[in-house]
Amino acid sequence: MPYATVQGTELFYRDHGTGRPLLLVHGWATSSRVWEAQFADLATDHRVIALDCRGCGRSDRPDDGHTMAGNVADLLGLVEALDLPSPVLVGSSIGATFALAAAAAAPERVGGVVSVDGPGHWPGTGMAAELQAVAARLASDRATAVREWVPTWYGTAVGPELHERTLAQILDSSPAVDNLFPQAAGYDPRPLLPALDLPAAFLHGDQETQIPLAVSRTLAGLARHGSLHVVEGSGHMPHEEQPAAFNQLLRAVVRDMSARVAA
Repeated sequence: MPYATVQGTELFYRDHGTGRPLLLVHGWATSSRVWEAQFADLATDHRVIALDCRGCGRSDRPDDGHTMAGNVADLLGLVEALDLPSPVLVGSSIGATFALAAAAAAPERVGGVVSVDGPGHWPGTGMAAELQAVAARLASDRATAVREWVPTWYGTAVGPELHERTLAQILDSSPAVDNLFPQAAGYDPRPLLPALDLPAAFLHGDQETQIPLAVSRTLAGLARHGSLHVVEGSGHMPHEEQPAAFNQLLRAVVRDMSARVAA
């Protein structure tokens, strides 16, 4: 199994296919397994890479580094370790936050960024109290808290099987990843986006209950080369809930990014 040593931490990653590299970044406490449908499809004409973030999946589980800066450094470190040429960073949930921050920090090493139901500025401006309550419940009884919260992520098209699969990944992760909640609440990408000279696409499920569509609309409007795309019939995890529609949309978005760069 492939591992890369980044910042002294062994990060597991999957790497399949050839073509324009897409680096997929999962959300809080899950793993690269959330991208199964993307590997099955997109690797036919793209190089698809997905990592397990520190503390998650098959990666190392150090007690430190569970910060915005730590995860951004991990992401850019993997880009360097694999010598990826201008990858498109595709991040889900807080993974979108890492992707945006990485693109802003090192635009010369990135070819574009795709935010999939990313929280943007919402954790600090619209759901701070809710995140504090979730963090308190996680500290008290992690299993119960996750079991109550995870089903609210999804739209009506999926049922308990996907909920349970996600729950298992989260409960397998290190509780140290919960330190990301206050980090997310203190992050606001809005000031960075007007200066980001990279294509930035914002994908958002129309049944999302965690992050309002207005957040992605605002970020797309601020981005210098931004675009907004709505995935119908999906909640917070469109890549799992509506994989065929998501993959078709992502292909089109990446194709448009390549055309913009060529122009």
